[in-house]
Amino acid sequence: MKNATTIFRILLGFLYLVFGLDYFLNFIPYQPHHTGNAALFKAGLKAAGYFYPMQKVIQVLGGLSLLFNRYAPFSAVVLFPISLNVFLFHTILVPSGWLMGVFLLVPNLFLGYAYRRYYSSMFIKKPIV
Repeated sequence: MKNATTIFRILLGFLYLVFGLDYFLNFIPYQPHHTGNAALFKAGLKAAGYFYPMQKVIQVLGGLSLLFNRYAPFSAVVLFPISLNVFLFHTILVPSGWLMGVFLLVPNLFLGYAYRRYYSSMFIKKPIV
């Protein structure tokens, strides 16, 4: 379990670091541009102005956190909504890219399971302050 956790942590960290940095440095050439609802969705997020830069900064910081194994359980939780959205985007709006969503969601789910003992305090029914 320890080896699998390390592998998935490094894989997820690497993917998020690379794709987060690509937003700022544009080193991955993209051929197909999205059309239809996928294009409208991306255009709306880009039009907001803040969303993509914020998301990509979170991806870069989360990726570094996972790669260096510093605050990894926290980063796995923070990155999970992004993994889920990438999976849903690529399975519903752009079905040809479903595998990319799987490459993010499966390691993130595995890390959530592997780090489950660190999350127990988040699931308190009625906290006492």
